[in-house]
Amino acid sequence: MSLKQISIFIENKTGSLCDVCTVLADNEINLRALSIADTQDFGILRIIVENTEKAMEILRRNGYTCKTTEVLAVEIPDRPGGMASAMKVVSIPEVSIEYAYAFVSHKDDGAAYMIFRVSGIDKAREALSAAGINLLSADELFSK
Repeated sequence: MSLKQISIFIENKTGSLCDVCTVLADNEINLRALSIADTQDFGILRIIVENTEKAMEILRRNGYTCKTTEVLAVEIPDRPGGMASAMKVVSIPEVSIEYAYAFVSHKDDGAAYMIFRVSGIDKAREALSAAGINLLSADELFSK
């Protein structure tokens, strides 16, 4: 299982993040997860939303350069070492972790969620499944 993440290229200037968030909000797109990395001149905003196609259409219509990327979402225990346990499983020669970000559940179920982009995605899926780590589809992530 995997899901689509949207990467949006934005200028590194005051109000840029607010502008993207406002465009999405005005079009009733709910941000479920977000990560941003920046350099001196630009940033890459990575987001997970429920309706990727609609969000992409809206962003492009508003002049944003964006693309989708396949990422993995896993459920991890919300405790010290929860993320480390998942990272150990995919720390194998066939898999290279490009980036990761995590967030906690809004429910009182002791779960946190990790999104990560890897090369060797099929091997990562196999290793995570074999270790009993729950890989989430978009539907499962949004219903939790």
